[in-house]
Amino acid sequence: MTRFVHRLSLTLYFLIIILAIVVLTYAGYSYYHLPIEHRYDDPVIYHIFNPGGTVGHNLGIYGTILIVVGLFGYMARKRMKIFSGIGLLKYWLEFHIFLCTLGSVLVLFHTSFKFGGIVSIGFWSLVIVWVSGVIGRFIYLQIPRSIEGRELSLQEINDIKDELNLVLLNKYQIDFSTIKSSKFSKIKLELISRNISGKDFKKVRKLIRDERKISKRIERLAMMQNLFKYWHVAHLPFALIMLIIMVIHVVVVLYFVQILNLWIK
Repeated sequence: MTRFVHRLSLTLYFLIIILAIVVLTYAGYSYYHLPIEHRYDDPVIYHIFNPGGTVGHNLGIYGTILIVVGLFGYMARKRMKIFSGIGLLKYWLEFHIFLCTLGSVLVLFHTSFKFGGIVSIGFWSLVIVWVSGVIGRFIYLQIPRSIEGRELSLQEINDIKDELNLVLLNKYQIDFSTIKSSKFSKIKLELISRNISGKDFKKVRKLIRDERKISKRIERLAMMQNLFKYWHVAHLPFALIMLIIMVIHVVVVLYFVQILNLWIK
């Protein structure tokens, strides 16, 4: 996937989520903004947007499907060797976040912003999972990885750093240790004095920025690795709680629907 396609996909993910929020808010505002006791006043709107209504019920179904596919799809790509060659792990992570975020939006509108009892535990578990997922994504990005998404060892990171140093030293006669805290304006003046072209300066600037980024990541690598381990303590248990309550909720709904159908007959 090229950088342009990657950025385009991220933009589309964001726009789809925003569009879903805007459309659902606009379509159901006349129902969602009402106090609970007045939502039954208009039976037509109520039977459309309440959690068991034509729209509300489907939002719950589609939202649940998106969350389950996003969760187990990413887990399968990450842990099962059979899927290891299908796409880069970081793209799967981004798709996982997109599906689970969109699914969470649909589930939120499915509840019609009313939740209590065991469902409230599931909903707040979903919120915690989503928030911790955003935090986990930030931590994930701070740990250097290969193009396949594998976490790099400290030795591998130092090798990349040494390679950047050699390019700067051999091609541009720049010792990074002497300019690592210098401003780019000062570096540019020094390069101009050496008759370095503007095009080469852009390359040097990128090399220096990469070098500084890697140096900072090396300094906080151990801390980020520990944070990532502790992050699972919050993310995984609440994800399991959410899934268990989701299953209970679906089973109970299906049971009562079956009882209702039998009673009608």
